[in-house]
Amino acid sequence: MDVGIPGPGARRNRDGFRILRGMRTDSFAPFLAALLLLTAPPTAAAAHARDKAAAAVPSDAELERSHAVIGRIVIHNENIFDLADPKDDHWLGRLADRLHPVTRLRTISEQLLFHTGEPFSRHLLDESARILRANPYFYDASVVPVAYHDGKVDVLVVTRDVWTLNPGFNFSRSGGANQTGVTLEDVNTLGTGTDVKLQHTTSVDRSESDVQVMNPHTLGTWFTTDLAYGTLSDGKMREFILDRPFYALETQHAGGISINDSTQDDSLWNLGQEVDRFADHTRFYQIYYGFSNGLKDGWTRRYSVGLSYDEHVFSDSNQWTGATVLPQDRKFVYPWLRFDLVQDDWAALRNHNQIGRTEDFDMGAYATVKLGWADTAFGSSRDAIPFQLAAGDGYFLSKRQTLLVSSVYTGRLEGGDLDNAVLNSAVRYYDEQSGYWPFRQGNWLFFSTLAASVGKRLDFEDQILLGGDNGLRGYPLRYQDGTSRALLSLEERYFSDWYPFRLFRVGGAVFFDMGRTWGSAPLGQASLGMLKDAGFGLRFGNARTGLGNVIHVDLAFPFNSGPTDIKHVQFLVQTEQEF
Repeated sequence: MDVGIPGPGARRNRDGFRILRGMRTDSFAPFLAALLLLTAPPTAAAAHARDKAAAAVPSDAELERSHAVIGRIVIHNENIFDLADPKDDHWLGRLADRLHPVTRLRTISEQLLFHTGEPFSRHLLDESARILRANPYFYDASVVPVAYHDGKVDVLVVTRDVWTLNPGFNFSRSGGANQTGVTLEDVNTLGTGTDVKLQHTTSVDRSESDVQVMNPHTLGTWFTTDLAYGTLSDGKMREFILDRPFYALETQHAGGISINDSTQDDSLWNLGQEVDRFADHTRFYQIYYGFSNGLKDGWTRRYSVGLSYDEHVFSDSNQWTGATVLPQDRKFVYPWLRFDLVQDDWAALRNHNQIGRTEDFDMGAYATVKLGWADTAFGSSRDAIPFQLAAGDGYFLSKRQTLLVSSVYTGRLEGGDLDNAVLNSAVRYYDEQSGYWPFRQGNWLFFSTLAASVGKRLDFEDQILLGGDNGLRGYPLRYQDGTSRALLSLEERYFSDWYPFRLFRVGGAVFFDMGRTWGSAPLGQASLGMLKDAGFGLRFGNARTGLGNVIHVDLAFPFNSGPTDIKHVQFLVQTEQEF
């Protein structure tokens, strides 16, 4: 069988990747069969046929032992709606597919970590699929070997687009405050993966008009270019980033520069009310280079060196009341070293944080150590050792139970004392409950998270706040101020099979939140103790758009009113990345 001769209309890019459209179906039957199996509904017959097709390809160990190489790489990118499916073949689906520019073949091929003629590696196939799924313009992506012949493994890449153009009016509400905006954005402009955004938003803090252009694969490379320009009611925003990150565990070189020059008002809050406001002019510049030996024995070690300039200049704003003192200006210029240790351990799950989508959970351990040295000889306002420490891991407690833990500790060591030191830790627990009484129908999941923050000698403008905008859903935003906080949230999640208009997947949640703050905040307000709320809501998973993954519509009921009158019911509408 010779599949090397393109059929009528076949297209090839410079790396030899081919798109399925127009292929000679008589010579390309294995790929067509595999494609049908990959996109078929999850019936028992389809599952059996899929397993049979997979068995035709030798195991990963056999392929690597025989030194098999990558053969043909065929990319099939599906449009938003599958018009071959009668349920998708309606006027809205046909119109959306006609108006939507499908992601270009080159945009997909540039994100693959393997090429024709290179040694076969199941790890590279799996990591390429994770990289593709991380893009907001794909609903899902899979990379699978589909045929083996003459020492070569043919690979099929299947992706599905979502609608990425967002023209219109935006609204969200949390903590009793609204945010509105008008946006014109496309996160996949002309199918190139370029995010172009024009927006005007009004929030409790400010109104702003922004222009942003971001391309994560500039000129076909792994360089991310990010340009942003904003005019704020209380200042300005200018940002430029050129960065080649450690985009994969095998990446051996990274580096980039960042430039940010912005002015905006910082606000101090207590009991959901703004206490004072002052102007903060920030200049941040950074350049760095990183190197790694890649993935060795399941672990990746990365080493980075950089130079940062971080300056804050504070002044009176038009709304400064004088009730508080202005923070002290500060400038830190420092070289730094960073070490990252990352374990290769991933799991593909469904119906945890998304509805009906493949979710990539990082179950591996990781650790980060970053240390700098700011000295007055470099131009710093005072000597300091900026630091960042981070660690985390994931565990499968059973087939149904997943546990994720993480901690990040940042701050500065000045004159033997810790300044602006904040330790943030979180534990996330998932328990799949479907399959036994009383959860025989549908898909149920119990989720809980415990998050805590501990601060010491915080910079005056940095507050540790707790309220309706960061997890305590029954209370106003920024309700409690302190030097430490803790929040426990419990949720019973339901992932339904309801798929109205083939646009949204619907779920629901019943939740309970409990949290409090500790410590003497600069504003001198005492903690109200433990605050609790409960509520319920609907979740709408965006199955056809990349404009935020899950829409939350919640009603939350506070148990404590505190010294100020608050509403007995909080109504929240938010677009979140998770359930």
